Amino acid sequence: MEFKNILFTVKNNIGYVTINRPEKLNALNDETLDDLKECFKEIQGDYGVSVVIVTGAGEKAFVAGADISEIHKLNVIAAKHFSEKGQSVFNLIEKLGKPVIAAVNGFALGGGCELALACHIRLASDKAKFGQPEVNLGITPGYGGTQRLTRLINSGRSAELILTGDIIDANEALRIGLANKVYPADELMAKATEFAEKIASKAQIAVSMSLRAIVSCDELAETEGQNLESGMFAICCGTEDFKEGTNAFLEKRKPKFTNQ
Repeated sequence: MEFKNILFTVKNNIGYVTINRPEKLNALNDETLDDLKECFKEIQGDYGVSVVIVTGAGEKAFVAGADISEIHKLNVIAAKHFSEKGQSVFNLIEKLGKPVIAAVNGFALGGGCELALACHIRLASDKAKFGQPEVNLGITPGYGGTQRLTRLINSGRSAELILTGDIIDANEALRIGLANKVYPADELMAKATEFAEKIASKAQIAVSMSLRAIVSCDELAETEGQNLESGMFAICCGTEDFKEGTNAFLEKRKPKFTNQ
């Protein structure tokens, strides 16, 4: 499938999604959200894709935010739909059932930071910048930022970033838990691919089940979450990968998973 504002390729079971509007610092407009929705729906049903890496085209930006030229025209009713559309796309990414890695290569501001937050792991270049500067435009984050950022880094730090609109660098993002790793800019994609390959080499049923349990933490009470976890554990114990993994461990060899 071809898209207008994103690039999508698959190599060695890794899907690469690149927001491709470098002249606009990869800002998220309506068409780009449509592209992301269709792309991730395609990925969700593609058994040839085990892990996804999301990044931005060019050297300046991952995604610099939503397209202000579109936001500027919104009235109250249109703004509600605008927010809900972005949230639905990012919810699809978060609940994809496959690990999604954000390779943050530059500015990740506003909607760009929210896109990174919807991914399960955030790897940043040393040139990356993160922020939720919406208050500078007289609005709140609209694509889930108030919720995901708060759950990820705690309410105090989330409030500080959202209420001041401050932009932080990659090392500060790493310090507060917003970024998982920071790499030199010229190594980011290679490191992200290496990270994805490591995940793709594991038993994919177990990866998917683990991810489902992790994502559920924001929605379930701890007891319910543990019940879900025990169910996922039980399902995994009925797979061929479980037999292979445990046999390989006992035989002191590397497992050869078939994802069955």
